[in-house]
Amino acid sequence: MNPRIFLLALATFATGTAENIIIGILPDVCDGLAVSVGLAGQLTAVFSIAFAFSAPLAQLLTVRVERRTIFLSALALFVASNLVAALSPNFAVLFIARFAMAVASATVCLVATMLATELAGPDMRGRAIGVIFMGISGSMVLGVPAGMVISGLFGWRSVFVALALFALLIIVACYVSLKPSGRRPQGVSGYWQHLRSLPLVAGQLVSILMIGGHFVLFAYLAPYITDRVGLGQMELVLAFVAFGVAGVSGGYLGGWLADTATPRRAIVITPLAYLLALLMIPAASSTPWTFIAVMMVWGCVSWMISPVVQSFLMVAGPDTADAGIGLNLSAMHVGVALGTAVGGFTLEAVSSHALPSAGAAVAGLAVAASLVAVRRRARAGRTDDRPCSGQTEPGR
Repeated sequence: MNPRIFLLALATFATGTAENIIIGILPDVCDGLAVSVGLAGQLTAVFSIAFAFSAPLAQLLTVRVERRTIFLSALALFVASNLVAALSPNFAVLFIARFAMAVASATVCLVATMLATELAGPDMRGRAIGVIFMGISGSMVLGVPAGMVISGLFGWRSVFVALALFALLIIVACYVSLKPSGRRPQGVSGYWQHLRSLPLVAGQLVSILMIGGHFVLFAYLAPYITDRVGLGQMELVLAFVAFGVAGVSGGYLGGWLADTATPRRAIVITPLAYLLALLMIPAASSTPWTFIAVMMVWGCVSWMISPVVQSFLMVAGPDTADAGIGLNLSAMHVGVALGTAVGGFTLEAVSSHALPSAGAAVAGLAVAASLVAVRRRARAGRTDDRPCSGQTEPGR
């Protein structure tokens, strides 16, 4: 695989760390700015909302501006917004900095995915997307804990300084290593064409529903493990580490499955495997080590879906592939909001014990959507599972 793809993954690692770091340093931010936990928590919410709206808009920007230029500019905005966050005198300035950070992050993730698929070529396209998502999932395993350590040693502002410096190094490396891209995607018409295709819309629903099913339980995993499995605080930390490690491997495995089994098969296999893993969790919860093993399978499969769906969107609708990726990044965040809401309602109305079943119900809808997606070929572009050809591959 082209080593420059791993450089792009480092960029998504940085932006992924920025998205989730507030969760790890929340008490320090509250103390530093004299705000409540509830108010400080909105720094994560604004990031997700801004990210969801920015991804499709960033794709439209790539119609007029060369991709490498957009990518480096987005990283520069990411550096600037992190420095503003580090120097923010009050919550309002930090809130605005988080908004700008999210816009930069959405653009980086979108363009990094586009560039990675070009660099990899058709035969390894799924694995290239998987590597990009390994950067995102790896940020939760390594980036967030590292940020917590830095915050503990030097204060919460130093975390944003560290992210800015890390991103600055990535800018230099990418400026030297990446060559301009020759591709130009469709504009607004690409979105309309994409949304008129039932299989492509169903593919987007697979992302929303499977990620939604995931967050029904994941958003409240700590209380579930404490109440149902009975793990102590130290064991709980180790369980989350194991979950994160499994998630990192899932990103690459999803891409590998799409490349080897074809995206049409992979988009059915993955949500079905995920549904089975969720259904196994209640039975495994009576034994801690069995639960951790099943939880790792669950975590691994949960991170497979994005490379699988994006590979499917590229093959089923190659003419609208870039629009599809932009929409899919937004769909992921819609799934997070859906799952968190369903999980919260389940927790309040029933109990934490019902969370896996509620998640499985949503994941079952993802399986149904996957069957609709493969029922017939998308009518936009090619009509087989073979990779698209004739695309400019920068730097090859």
